[in-house]
Order: sequence, then C-alpha cells, then structure tokens
Amino acid sequence: MALDSLVDLLDLEQIEVNIFRGRSPSDWRQRVFGGQVAGQALVAAGRTVPADRPVHSLHAYFIRPGDPAVPIVYTVDRVRDGRSFTTRRVSAIQHGKTIFTLSASFHHPEPGAQHAVAMPAVPPADTISRPEHEFFASNPIDLRFVGPARDDPAGLRVAGTEHNLVWLRANGDLPDDPLLHVCLMTYASDLTLLDSVLRRHGLSWADGQTSGASLDHAMWFHRPFRADHWLLYDQESPTAAGARGLARGQVFTEEGELVVSVVQEGLVRTVT
Repeated sequence: MALDSLVDLLDLEQIEVNIFRGRSPSDWRQRVFGGQVAGQALVAAGRTVPADRPVHSLHAYFIRPGDPAVPIVYTVDRVRDGRSFTTRRVSAIQHGKTIFTLSASFHHPEPGAQHAVAMPAVPPADTISRPEHEFFASNPIDLRFVGPARDDPAGLRVAGTEHNLVWLRANGDLPDDPLLHVCLMTYASDLTLLDSVLRRHGLSWADGQTSGASLDHAMWFHRPFRADHWLLYDQESPTAAGARGLARGQVFTEEGELVVSVVQEGLVRTVT
C-alpha cells in the first residue's frame, strides 16, 4: 500500500454530526490492522476538536477483530469541552457491534517545566538499508531496523538486544496537518511494538508457532513532530505473563527530542 493510499484511508467520510465512516485496504489481511483502526478513530476524534488543541494522549481497547470487507463506522462522544482540555470518546462499529474504543484528550499548549530522557546512541537512519521483504517494500511506512530485520531466517532479529530499535518515517512527503502526522504515528506505533515481547523469548511471528493480537494501546504526545521525518522508535518489554506481554516504546526525532511515549499489552500465544 502506497503512502497516498494510507493518507486516503485516514481521510474519513463524515456521514452525520459526530459520525464518520472509514474503510480498509483491499489486501490479504483477514482482519483490520490495529494501527489502522486506532489512527482512524483518532482522526474522528480530532475532527470534532479545534485545531489549536492538539491531542496529548489516547487510551484504546481492541475488543473484536475488524472485518476488512465492510466499512467501519466511528461515533464520537463529546465528553467535555473545558477551558484547557477537551475529551472525546470514540467507538468503532461493524455489523452492529463495537470492535474498538478510544478515549483521547486534547490540550491547548501552555508553558511549563520541561525535561526528557536521552535518545539511545544508534547509527543514522540513512546508513541502514531497507529490508527487501515484500512487506516492507510495499509498506507506506519506511522502516529501518537497527539490527537484523524481522524477516531474517530463523528469527535472527529476536536474538539481539532486549530493545527493539527501529527508524521509521512516512514513505513520502506529507502536508502540514498536525493531526495527520499524529494519526500516522498512531498507525505506525502498532507495526513493531509486540516484537519486543517476542525477542525476550527467541520467538518470531514467522516461526509457525506464535500468534498474537493487540489488546490495548496508550500513547502520549509530548511535543510536535513530523511523521515524514526520521523518528527512532525504541521498544522494549518489561514483563509477560498469562499469554499477555507488555511492551513500551519511546519515539525520538533525529535531533534526539522525545516526542511520543507508547504502551501496549498484547496477546501472545505459542504452540508447543
């Protein structure tokens, strides 16, 4: 899928006040990609909020698998419009059932104390080759792995460090729309995050024994950024138990500025 197609997917159709409709790409997927529904839900929420209040956090639950053959209807509940903060709750619906819910908070920027952790020392993105697997060649997000790529034989990538370090950016230029940039990062944040759980156990999605799905997803947007500039996605997993793994990620600009934090719990099942 080309970047233009992804941008088009995120351009929801408004069918009524607080009601939007999205679609899925026509590809091989048996269920809707979690990052897609999260990104579309954030678009729906953002379309009901003034442009001078950017999103600062979202919390979402994946409830049922999405059907890529039918549209997704997004309903927006305008929970609160305060002096500094705006809150929205979005439900994604297919076949009369809720498949996904998202709560998002928007904040009018204001001055305050600032600090951030340092970015890990890694090679520049432009010195790392793009993986040759067709999944990456056709992906609207350009991914460069610091270490073996996810399609390497025998799951070599999971044998590396506990941190899963990936440079990423939109595979093309984007318009100056801050909401689009955060929604694209929301989409991209779900591409590789659960890999950090697998690498702790030497597992791979390609080993024929491992399957999984996103259960919930949370993001905090600390500072403005562009999704068409290189971003370092530093991912790791502090724990896994009960067939569920917790993964955390931090997103840095090339200049080393921390712009996004991510936490996700995912289902990880293995056949023994």
